[in-house]
Amino acid sequence: MSAPGRRGVVITGMGCVTPLGLDLDATWRAAVDGRSGVRTIERFDTEGYPVTLAGQLPGEPDLGDMPDKEARRLDRFAAYGIAAADQALSDAGFTDGAFDPDRVGVAIGTGIGGLATISEYDRVLQKRGPRRVTPFLIPMVIGNIASGLISMRHGLRGPNLCHVSACATATHSLGEAARMIERGEADAMLAGGTEAPVTDLGVAGFAAMKALSTRNDEPERASRPFDRGRDGFVMGEGAGILLLEAEEAARARGARVRAELAGYGATADASHLTLPDPEGGGARRCMELALADAGIAGDGVDYVNAHATSTPSGDPIEAQAIRAVMGRHTDGVAVSATKSMTGHLLGAAGAVESILCVRALETGVIPPTINLEDPDPDCALDHVANKAREARVRVALNNSFGFGGTNAALVLRAPHNA
Repeated sequence: MSAPGRRGVVITGMGCVTPLGLDLDATWRAAVDGRSGVRTIERFDTEGYPVTLAGQLPGEPDLGDMPDKEARRLDRFAAYGIAAADQALSDAGFTDGAFDPDRVGVAIGTGIGGLATISEYDRVLQKRGPRRVTPFLIPMVIGNIASGLISMRHGLRGPNLCHVSACATATHSLGEAARMIERGEADAMLAGGTEAPVTDLGVAGFAAMKALSTRNDEPERASRPFDRGRDGFVMGEGAGILLLEAEEAARARGARVRAELAGYGATADASHLTLPDPEGGGARRCMELALADAGIAGDGVDYVNAHATSTPSGDPIEAQAIRAVMGRHTDGVAVSATKSMTGHLLGAAGAVESILCVRALETGVIPPTINLEDPDPDCALDHVANKAREARVRVALNNSFGFGGTNAALVLRAPHNA
């Protein structure tokens, strides 16, 4: 239930395209089965690259009746977002006539935007000159174009936003969209993130930072959060979009309420360009704010979908922060890191992981952290290791932390009538 005087926000539709599948059902089945979507990169020639693996979509996303000419003018990140948004609206039964388009907005962010198109046309510019650069270049690569195209595709004339906060992007998008509904600025918001960073330039850039796993001979075992053998994160691509609605509006139209978005917290580490605060203070405060916003104490949390990217420094810092927030209840909170299966979807990660949290609330099944073969004692938690766990899940916490020291957390709760 929402706090007195504040509109409740519920989730009524979800859609995603991920390395585990091209829709929600396929993604969920693979996650519960503990399957990896990480494999050797085939999209470009990786000869000479120190990293040759990534979490890639298993096929092309369904863009419905979009004409081929229009589809060719999309960067992959926009195409992924459109496909996931179509799914979310269909899942919610959100059809023409069921809503006032002036009261429905879109808040879909991206961490990087149209990187593949930037790379492609930089090569065109260098080889063939400025007159050969397409006039669609800028509209194809700007970060807000996915949000804009989705609003045009569905005639949604409410707020139209694009948050860009690295790996916390989608979580910020969901939290800020919920705030707009709470304040009465919209009755519904399509919110989430989309990302397509698996490109030659993207892989080269992250590899140069020494941030990526180099377990090239074992792609499916490369992402291993909380394991002593972790050596960096695995890049992933895809999109996750959720339809948020004011609770009273959703119930008035007879919508299925999948979950409540009960709490949101956002902080900054103010510490380092890429590394988290070594004391975990920003992460801890972020979780505490989200729980306070939901009116829930640490002992009320059943499951945490951790940000845990499989980096040597980030995983133990987050584990330390989780223990600080949960206190004596820590050992009773199940924790998993689904990036072990999807790779790290950067600006889309928080939305995909929120979707998996909602499914855990609905099904009583918690997806695992795979490849957790030798748990790091510095990451001691109640890990759901290698195999899904059946459990009663009423409240889930989802963490997202990004470069620049940006942090976001969401509290997701089973509907009060469930």
